[in-house]
Amino acid sequence: MRYENPILPGFHPDPSLCQVDGTFYLATSTFEYFPGVALYRSENLADWEPIGHALTRKSQLDVRDIGASGGIFAPTLRHHDGTFYLVTTNVGGDGNFFVTAEDPAGEWSDPTWVDAPGFDPDLFFDDGTCYFTYHDEDPENPIRQAELDVETGELGDPQTIWTGFRDPYVEAPHIIERDGTYHLLLAEGGTHAGHMVVAARADDPTGPYEECPDNPILTHWGRPRADIRAVGHADIVVDNNGQWWLVCLGIRQRGPWPRYHHLGRETFLAPISWEDGWPVVNDGEPLEAEMEAPLPGERQAKPNTLERTETTFADGLGVEWQFRRNPDHDRYRPTSDGLQLHGGPETLNEPGSTFVGRRQTAFDCQAEMSLSFDPANGDEAGLAVVANERHHYQLGVTRRNGQREAIVRLRIGDATDVVGRTPVGASTDLAVVADTDEYRFRVDGDELASAATRYLSTEVATGFTGVFIGPYATGHGTTCETDAVIERFVYES
Repeated sequence: MRYENPILPGFHPDPSLCQVDGTFYLATSTFEYFPGVALYRSENLADWEPIGHALTRKSQLDVRDIGASGGIFAPTLRHHDGTFYLVTTNVGGDGNFFVTAEDPAGEWSDPTWVDAPGFDPDLFFDDGTCYFTYHDEDPENPIRQAELDVETGELGDPQTIWTGFRDPYVEAPHIIERDGTYHLLLAEGGTHAGHMVVAARADDPTGPYEECPDNPILTHWGRPRADIRAVGHADIVVDNNGQWWLVCLGIRQRGPWPRYHHLGRETFLAPISWEDGWPVVNDGEPLEAEMEAPLPGERQAKPNTLERTETTFADGLGVEWQFRRNPDHDRYRPTSDGLQLHGGPETLNEPGSTFVGRRQTAFDCQAEMSLSFDPANGDEAGLAVVANERHHYQLGVTRRNGQREAIVRLRIGDATDVVGRTPVGASTDLAVVADTDEYRFRVDGDELASAATRYLSTEVATGFTGVFIGPYATGHGTTCETDAVIERFVYES
């Protein structure tokens, strides 16, 4: 069967998955975004249905004071004795913890905290014992493991089980059992061009682990002009037919040299075969945008088709919407007339700004919204394209010298500039039309300005996330006098 990579386009890094009764469940990192840990479900590993987030309450996730690209790192999703376990780290916050659920699409428990340093924790259940394996920040003991009491979160004595293939800053351990042998997957080489997957195995989950003679088992290092790069941070699963699969993150670089990526780190899929008891990814070949492998389930993979979602907000915010950090819910009121935004004093340059967005999932796409807004002088609301607080573009409606106008403002590092203005009425259609190289900003169908995608890329803006697009509002230092109403929001790709 033929399928297309990435299987989860846009910002979907650090995938982890498990299989229960022929259904696959997958989790990805969300960093400073809230709700935390995006969750998906699939029957064939290629087509994924969003089912919500694991961390939906402040009692589970407090990222109010977390910097850009802090927060939730690298979850591990596992199922054991009828319970789903999700373990992760709030980096810059309270550290390592796990939550549980009987149904991953339902409510998850409050956290059980684990007193361990570092990040990228893994859970492995074997013969009545749960092993907690994690990246320690000590480069001489980078991968540590201890027995975990899942009732209390208490750890036994940690032991070093891996010191690295080439990189002492090895991360992302996952332990998987196959035919009585315990396989350890790890990420090395950083998170960009040198990213790689290495493997080791042992006769016991505690080791000692011998390294695969063909390490790394997956890397796109040495392919600088390839469209897919930085593959790594992998997890593996077996389907009901006995076929093994690997999911990993990767990036799709575009543009002239030096190339860049702005959609974030995405999730890719590849088949695994076994030779001499070692995993071989995609027959040793690089991952491609079009792949062929015997997918599980009865349905063939859907070809990539045009996506169009229209949101009127009458039923609230769907699972595709996220906030940058814990929101003040009083500022976001879904009504039958649309989403009412009550802008606070913070601008998009600051944490706590009034902004809700969805991932940009394609290079060629369009986001359009109908805005009803009567701003006071200094108030502003509109449509934003956001990488982080220092790199974002805004198409907003404000009032200057008593006149209502639309503006395009670009924030690129230390530089901020308004590059377009035009008068508008009380109700305005705002749109951002994207292609590989640029964003074009339209007001009531007319183009007002454009800006390069490059300046929202990871290579320029830095960090671990991708571009989000959505409505915002701000009083530029004070609370807005009136609400902005987003009557509808349409995303097409």
